[in-house]
Amino acid sequence: MIPDPDRRTPVFEAVTRELFERDIRPLTRPAILKGLVSHWPAVESGRRSEAALADHIRAFDTGKPVRVVSTEPALQGRFFYNDDLTALNFAQRPGTVSEVLDRLLADLDVTDAPGLAVQAAPEPDILPGFGAANPPPLLGRDTFARLWIGNAVTVQTHHDLYENIACAVAGRRRFILFPPSRTRDLYVGPFETTPAGALVSMVKLEAPDHARFPRFADAWAEAELAELEPGDALYIPYMWWHHVRSLDAFSVLANYWWNPAPAYLAPMPALIHAMMAVRDLPADQRAAWAGMFEAFVFGPETPAGRHLPPGRQGIQGPMDAAAAAQVREILARTLSQPQ
Repeated sequence: MIPDPDRRTPVFEAVTRELFERDIRPLTRPAILKGLVSHWPAVESGRRSEAALADHIRAFDTGKPVRVVSTEPALQGRFFYNDDLTALNFAQRPGTVSEVLDRLLADLDVTDAPGLAVQAAPEPDILPGFGAANPPPLLGRDTFARLWIGNAVTVQTHHDLYENIACAVAGRRRFILFPPSRTRDLYVGPFETTPAGALVSMVKLEAPDHARFPRFADAWAEAELAELEPGDALYIPYMWWHHVRSLDAFSVLANYWWNPAPAYLAPMPALIHAMMAVRDLPADQRAAWAGMFEAFVFGPETPAGRHLPPGRQGIQGPMDAAAAAQVREILARTLSQPQ
């Protein structure tokens, strides 16, 4: 059993797009959007019965394969690594949304059912028409839903390189959230292999190993709890860590990811490159490079080249798609040279 953090995510009611953009999103903090999608036909179907919601979703299913993940009953639906980090602790196979819905309905009264889920199934390819029947809240029509369908499963603490609105369609969801500033205290797992593509924390919230992860107490001091009922939504800002637990035997969530930054800005490759090129330098050299990063990346005068004529700022000046393409060519050429 995971204890409740001391903090609670604030709740906003009757949220409009104007209110969201003016009063909620600029705070860059999570927010519960109470009843945001309570009018959706999908939510109304779920209130009638699990079977009614399954029928609603099946009506959009193209039958295209999706990734189905499952765990042994003893793992209680927790998707993670095995004990020595040599593999994941769950099985993966292709299946269909309708097949998973049928399995979930058959197991509704089974107390030791295996953990089972379809994760992030994209509406345009897998369930076209779901978004037209259940219009995306607060966002433009070009932002599409991804559906998460399963039973009582747990997604380990992770973060996404997107902003996110997560809408509970059926079943209750329990989120525990941590700000990006606590990344160091969450003890991130391997970059190379992750349960679902996103980096995850190695700390088990139900039983934290404080001897192995002593700084986690600092992260927990800033954790906050958000609990969703069907029809509620949660705004998760960019790169906020979140641990997600589905509490019921039939659970459906639709989420919307978006990133307002231009696509040519790609910070994760830069981080990985810096880990390779800078992190293990001698301490004096690393300190010198910290000054360079402060001057050219994180300093208050960014971009840094304002003292140069506009035509001569080069990569010190504002980045655009053309400049980014030129930089990528330079990096590719530099990295391909033998060391």
